[in-house]
Amino acid sequence: MAQPTNGTHPHEPHAEGLSARLNWLRAGVLGANDGIVSTAGLVVGVAAATTSTSAILTAGVAGLSAGAISMAVGEYVSVSTQRDSERALLAKEARELREEPETELEELAGIYTAKGLTPETARKVAEELTAHDAFTAHAEAELGLDPEELTNPWQAAASSAVSFTVGALLPLLAILLPPVHLRIPVTFVAVLIALALTGSVSARLGGSDRARAVLRVVLGGALAMAVTYGIGQLAGLSGI
Repeated sequence: MAQPTNGTHPHEPHAEGLSARLNWLRAGVLGANDGIVSTAGLVVGVAAATTSTSAILTAGVAGLSAGAISMAVGEYVSVSTQRDSERALLAKEARELREEPETELEELAGIYTAKGLTPETARKVAEELTAHDAFTAHAEAELGLDPEELTNPWQAAASSAVSFTVGALLPLLAILLPPVHLRIPVTFVAVLIALALTGSVSARLGGSDRARAVLRVVLGGALAMAVTYGIGQLAGLSGI
């Protein structure tokens, strides 16, 4: 049987790539969770005040749109700021490599010595990595960055908007599809089940206690809907 020539398992994800994918997936789950809770609270509040399908639909679509745009803009700004900082650090590292190559070589060797290599081996590793690609070697060892894989703010913004929208669609459909007298009960049940699922997935990705994570997110969502339902009831009774 042919063996991989590079000594690695070709179908096994590298730690850095796996970590990045898990972070994206976790962010998507959290975005969906935000969409579920915020939209559910909004439509339940409106449904408690009025039975008008058009009013509930308008409020739900407006909340979904505003939330998705807000999430996208916030993520774009956040990731752009992070990317600017990373680029500044990389530019500084490139300048230091041009101006003080020997000092940077000693620094790289020191990093590998601190990781457990003997000074001689660390020096040899640093020299070989520097000869191959000094900039990438220093960026990864000193800064923990891959110059070729900086986070894309547009991708982050789109991911946040999509995940929020997917989450928000569930309570919007749950409040609109059933008969009027079942709207709120069905929405409560659908939302709490969805939140239990997102809480479970989030806990699995983060390696935390699943029952505790599910309980937190379900109680939080139930509280949000209960509060907005109460406000909607008061508004409906007062004729606002």
